[in-house]
Amino acid sequence: MSNSLAELTETKLSSARAQDVAVTEDTLAVDLSDGRTISVPLGWYPRLSHGTPEERDNWRISGAGWSVHWPDLDEDVSVRGLLVGNTSGESQSSFKKWLEGRAAQSKAKISDGVGGSKEVLHDSVFG
Repeated sequence: MSNSLAELTETKLSSARAQDVAVTEDTLAVDLSDGRTISVPLGWYPRLSHGTPEERDNWRISGAGWSVHWPDLDEDVSVRGLLVGNTSGESQSSFKKWLEGRAAQSKAKISDGVGGSKEVLHDSVFG
């Protein structure tokens, strides 16, 4: 009997595929092909919780529905992981490095401003 229970569980885990995604300030919800919706705390995935609403809304279902990918945040969440209750497996050092890279990108965007760097803007105004 334990084999049939294990087989049934595996079948349920492997047959569910992502169809739609919703991310709020505190929740990740994934609608599955079998009619279920899996909702988990957004804090389980630090990159998602640190993303802007626009970045969190830019997702793609990948692997024929086996996972969801957020290209702006370089985050992937598997349906199987959601179903078994896995949180992000990213190490603290990796996440810290990602945050530092994000901060550097933000500073670069601010210093460039709209339309290019201050030097380019200065040259275009003052010749």
